Amino acid sequence: MNWIRITRSDNIPLREGRSVRIGSRQIAVFNLGQRFLAVENRCPHGGGPLADGILSGCDVVCPLHAWKVCLETGQVRRPSVEACVATFPVRVEDGVVQVQLPSPAEAAA
Repeated sequence: MNWIRITRSDNIPLREGRSVRIGSRQIAVFNLGQRFLAVENRCPHGGGPLADGILSGCDVVCPLHAWKVCLETGQVRRPSVEACVATFPVRVEDGVVQVQLPSPAEAAA
């Protein structure tokens, strides 16, 4: 697994998300105040950009069709469907947000 430096933590405003492209992945990183969370930046319903959604607790509401996605688990909470998005570990070191992604060899396995 690789830790990828994303941005300084103060570049993501409180209760907002930002999108970042890492290789072929689009990832949404959210500032929840006490922690940062990251998920795939694509709603499983219509492909909406989750980074542009509204935060509600630890959930984000997709800006296109109001699907609610849990940022901790990636599970869709509303509507009641079996769908999810990928989640990624996040840490902040020396004020820099980092996201952990599988190495290319691990992703291919």
